Amino acid sequence: MSKIIKIIKAIFSSIYNIIDKLIVIPISRVIYRINELIKSNSSKFERILNRPNILIYVSLFCAIIMFLLIDTKAINLVSEEAEVLSGQPIKLIYNEEAYVVEGVPQSVDITLIGRKSDLYLAKQLGEHEVILDLSGYNVGQYKVKLKYNHSIQSVNYKLDPSNITVKISEKVSTVKKLTYDLVNEDKLDPKLSIKNVSLDRSEIIVKGSAEALDTVASVKALIDLRAANLTEKGNFTIDSIILVAYDNNGTKIDNVEIVPARVSASIEVDSYFVEVPVKVVTEGTLTVGYAISNVTSSVKNLRVYGDQEVLDNLQYIEAVIDVDELSSAKTYNVTLSRPAGVRFMTETTTSIKVDLQSEISKEYDNIQIEIINLGDNYSVTALSDAHKEITVIAKGVESVINNIEGDEIKAQVDLSGFGPGTHEVPVILSSDDIRVSLIPKVSTVKVRIVSKSS
Repeated sequence: MSKIIKIIKAIFSSIYNIIDKLIVIPISRVIYRINELIKSNSSKFERILNRPNILIYVSLFCAIIMFLLIDTKAINLVSEEAEVLSGQPIKLIYNEEAYVVEGVPQSVDITLIGRKSDLYLAKQLGEHEVILDLSGYNVGQYKVKLKYNHSIQSVNYKLDPSNITVKISEKVSTVKKLTYDLVNEDKLDPKLSIKNVSLDRSEIIVKGSAEALDTVASVKALIDLRAANLTEKGNFTIDSIILVAYDNNGTKIDNVEIVPARVSASIEVDSYFVEVPVKVVTEGTLTVGYAISNVTSSVKNLRVYGDQEVLDNLQYIEAVIDVDELSSAKTYNVTLSRPAGVRFMTETTTSIKVDLQSEISKEYDNIQIEIINLGDNYSVTALSDAHKEITVIAKGVESVINNIEGDEIKAQVDLSGFGPGTHEVPVILSSDDIRVSLIPKVSTVKVRIVSKSS
C-alpha cells in the first residue's frame, strides 16, 4: 500500500513540477514585470502582490481560464482539417411494392470536418451510411433532406448534395416480349457460328411508373459470348443473363424493374463452311490493241466459314485487280475481301498473274435481251423486234474469241425502279470469261411497261 501511495505522490509531484515550470513560473515572471512597472504608482497593488501566496493563486486562476477556453474550443491549439469521402451510396427506404421513386442520385460526397485524430476515428468507426427515409410519403413530388449517420460527434459533416427533389409514383406493371442480342460475337472462334438460341422464357414483367413504362419499346437478354467460353461445337447453357430495357431510339432505360432480372439460355454452336472458287474481277481498260490472254491465281479455291444463310448464297470470293492502261504482263498480290457474314477464310491473299496478247474482235448477232428486276405487278414488251435482240462485238485474243459461242454472252436490261410507261434503258453485257470485253452495237433499247391489272 505504501508503494502505491509513493507512486501517487510521485505522479502528483511530477504534475506539479510541470504546471510550475510551464505555467506558474512564466506567468509569475509576467506579473513581476508588471509589478516593476507600476510599483511607483500603486503601493496598495504592490502590497497585494507581495503577499506570499498571491502569485500562486493568480497563476492557478489563469491556468483554469486557459483550460476552459481550450476545452470549449474558444481557442484552437489544433487546427481543423477536412476530408472528402466520394461516391458514398444512398440507402433508400420506401414501400418498394407500391411506389417508384425517381430523382435519387446514385451516390453523394461526404465532407468530414474536424481534428485529424477525430477524422481518423470517424473513418475507422463510421459506416458512412447516407439514408433517405421515404417510408411515410405518398404519391407526389417532395424536396427532402439526406441524413448521414456519423458516430463521432466531434466531427462535423457536409453532404453534396444535401437536399434533393424526388418524385414518388404509383408502381404499375406490364408484360413484354423478351428477345436477345449476342454480345462480343466477334470474340467467338471464327470457325464457329451460333446455330440456335433458346431463352428459358419468352415474356417478362416490367414494373415502374406509368410514364416510364410508356417509353419501353423492347426488353433484351444480353448474351455475352466471350464470357460463355464457347470453344467447340455443341449445346451449351448460359445462366444469369442480364435483361435490359430500351426505348425506341435504342437507349437503355434504368428507371424500371424487370422481373425476373436474369434468365438462362440454351445455345447450339455449329461450324458451317463451304468450298468456293476465287473469281478474278478486272477494273479499268487495257491499252488499245491488247487483250488478256491468260489469268492465273495462286489460290484456286478456299474454305469459308460463317453464318449458314450467308454461305448458302455464296458462290465465289472476288479478287479485284486494276488493269487500266496495262500493256504488258503483270503479277498482282491481292488481299481477298471477306464478305459480310463470313467469319473466317482459310486464305486471305492470292497472287494473280495476267498475260497479254494482241487483240482481235468478232461480232455475234441475235443475242437475246433478258429482262431482270421487273416488278411482280408489271409486264413488259419491246417496242419492236430490233429491241428484242442485239449485235455484240467481242474483243480478246484470238485463241479466246474463237472458242466463245453466242450463248455464252448475256445481254440484260435492269428495270428495277421503273413503272408503267415507255422507257429507254441501257443494255448490260456480261461473260463468264474475264479475258473478253463486250461492246453492244446498240447501247440502249426501248421497252413498254404496263400494269397487269389494267
